[in-house]
Amino acid sequence: MSQKNTHSYVPYQVVEPAGPSLQTYLLPYLRHWPWFVLSLALSLAGAYVFLLYKQPIYRIQASLLLQDEKRGSGQANPLKELETYSPKKVVENELEVLHSSTLMDRVVTNLHLDTRYYRKTSFGKREIYTESPVWLLVESGTPALYEKPLALSFPDSSSVRINDRTYPLNQRIKTPYGDLRVLTRDTVSKQTQPLIAQAMSHASAVGMYQANLKAEPTSKTSTVIHLTLDDAVPAKGEAILNSLINEYNQATIVDKNKVAANTLRFVENRLHMVSGELASVERNVEDYKSTQGITDLGTQSQSLLQTAQQNDAQLNQVKIQLAALNDLQTFLDNQSDKRGMTPATVGLDDQVLLKQIDQLSQLELTRDELKETTSDENPSLVRVENQIKATRNNIRQNIQTMKSQLTSSKDQYTAKNEELEGVIRTIPKQERTLMDITRQQTIKNDLYTYLLHKREELAVSFAAAISDSRTLDAAKSSLGPVKPVGVVIYALFGLVGLLLPTAAIAGKRTLNTRVTRRGDVEELTQVPILGEVMNKRHRDVLVVAPNNRSVIAEQIRTIRTNLQLGRHDSTESQVILFTSSISGEGKSFLSLNLGASLALLRQPTVILEMDMRMPRLHQRFDIDNSVGLSNYLNGETTLEEILKPVPGYPNYFIIPSGPLPPDPSELLSGPLLKVLLSTLREQFRFVIIDAPPVGVVTDAQVVAPYADSTLFVIRHGVTPRQSLKILDTLYREQRFQNMSIILNAVGSGDAYHFNQRYRNSYSYK
Repeated sequence: MSQKNTHSYVPYQVVEPAGPSLQTYLLPYLRHWPWFVLSLALSLAGAYVFLLYKQPIYRIQASLLLQDEKRGSGQANPLKELETYSPKKVVENELEVLHSSTLMDRVVTNLHLDTRYYRKTSFGKREIYTESPVWLLVESGTPALYEKPLALSFPDSSSVRINDRTYPLNQRIKTPYGDLRVLTRDTVSKQTQPLIAQAMSHASAVGMYQANLKAEPTSKTSTVIHLTLDDAVPAKGEAILNSLINEYNQATIVDKNKVAANTLRFVENRLHMVSGELASVERNVEDYKSTQGITDLGTQSQSLLQTAQQNDAQLNQVKIQLAALNDLQTFLDNQSDKRGMTPATVGLDDQVLLKQIDQLSQLELTRDELKETTSDENPSLVRVENQIKATRNNIRQNIQTMKSQLTSSKDQYTAKNEELEGVIRTIPKQERTLMDITRQQTIKNDLYTYLLHKREELAVSFAAAISDSRTLDAAKSSLGPVKPVGVVIYALFGLVGLLLPTAAIAGKRTLNTRVTRRGDVEELTQVPILGEVMNKRHRDVLVVAPNNRSVIAEQIRTIRTNLQLGRHDSTESQVILFTSSISGEGKSFLSLNLGASLALLRQPTVILEMDMRMPRLHQRFDIDNSVGLSNYLNGETTLEEILKPVPGYPNYFIIPSGPLPPDPSELLSGPLLKVLLSTLREQFRFVIIDAPPVGVVTDAQVVAPYADSTLFVIRHGVTPRQSLKILDTLYREQRFQNMSIILNAVGSGDAYHFNQRYRNSYSYK
């Protein structure tokens, strides 16, 4: 029989889709599903504990309506401010005011918010507000006061223990933390639960609550402002918003009364001066009439006097307006760069000018409010400054125009007075003198009456001033907490619980340098895959037996069938070489079981233990290894002496390795190996060679020319990926005949060719 049989067959190869399927990526993770379940359970338990110990946060909301005075604000007075901004611009400015630190500073001061109080519970400390029986007032604190909270307990009704020292209640006390006062709001005793007080600096408290406050308009065209505050204590949040709205309204009223108060002072001063002048004129009339004995004037004199009085009244009104314009111009010239007292406008009836003055006052108020909360480079503040300059220029132009008109009117009234005086000169001197005195009396009396009327109007306006805003909805907290959201917390913790094992598995796979799936083999080498053998933690030496229908046994039978496909002559003998890249990949197990599978077909089969450096086959059958293959290759024994049957398999024989030779490679390169294989071809149908790994020694390459087929064993989790490149090189260089791959220890999720339907249809043991 010839040394080699020439035959061809198609190796077992499955055509995979163009790209990896989703199942390919998921199966490595699904195999570790208990870890995912455990991690998810622990994460959800952690979320439950987190929600128990996390203090809930409530949302407090209030609504504020800004009055639009153009549509009527319910306030009718001569100094009613004229709205010059659109509603949106007004809302933008008021948002800055509501969010200013000045208002929040007043709120913190009024409500004593620079100290927070806590009470210990089973799930950690919880903040309280009105439930605290005491107030901690800080008169002067040291840095240690703000570093950590103070523990307050009550030994009796008149003392308080701060940390480890006792102090009297309702008195100024000196402590290592500064000068403090602990004031009682309710009666305390030994039964009063201890408290934890956390003091903050005033600026820190203002900043904290200011950061938690949100002020937003309900829409672009609406003048309704929506105030929102998140806090752990609903009662405290409601008190903060209500106090903030109250402070805002009070500030608005104070600003509105500034103009009225200034004008009222001006009118009072003018009344005091005119009252003295009127009293002097009345005494002059009385004295003149009594000395001259005058009781009545003629009808002509009365008519002339009445005309002169009317002209004088108009002239006096013009003079008052000119005086007011001069005061206003002086104010603009002296107060061009800063906010000042608004000048009096008594006597001025030009609505355009009055509107511009009110507009200027409103712009200056807005600028002052913005300066308290923003920097000088803020666009809103720059825009207001530009509007103030433009308004001042417009007022100056209107003043010049009005002064020109009033000066012309004054000249006309003065000329008419001169004309009337010429007529009056024709009246007897006595009557003319009386007429002059009476005219001065009438002028002063009319002016006094006018100022009295204006003073009453201003007094009513000052007393009836109301805010331009109205509270639509008082502060009200949400029914349930808004933070933390239970569903979100559980979802986040659950996501972390799924990501942790996923990251661990992915990291392990990334750092792994071993073959872990079929795809690794197909990506790195073109050697066809003949079959797969699943992983089993505990398996016998020989799993292929007449009555064994296990999965592994069936997979080895499948390899046996694929190995025989395409043979031209099924009667020819065949030499099959088993090798691998490193030790421990299972080539001995597979070669031994494949030989047993072939022997069960009643085909004479022999297996050669050619891995003489690490022989293992003889140990599994307790076969004497004192004489073996190494003795035959040295010419020390015959084939009949080393050929031994495998127990339990009539057609199955084994040739043990024999004693370890000094140099197995040289021994295998000798001429007796060729003689041995030729003899075995004549006696046996299948000759299986269990050769050493190719990545360690060259024994397998020495034997390769005598083999008809080479089965390269790759074990999942053992074979290095780098070995696949060496394997592909050997395949391309055709170092081995008909090379194929057997995947060993494949996980259940990676076994491509063991169909689950067959497993359910057949009874495997």
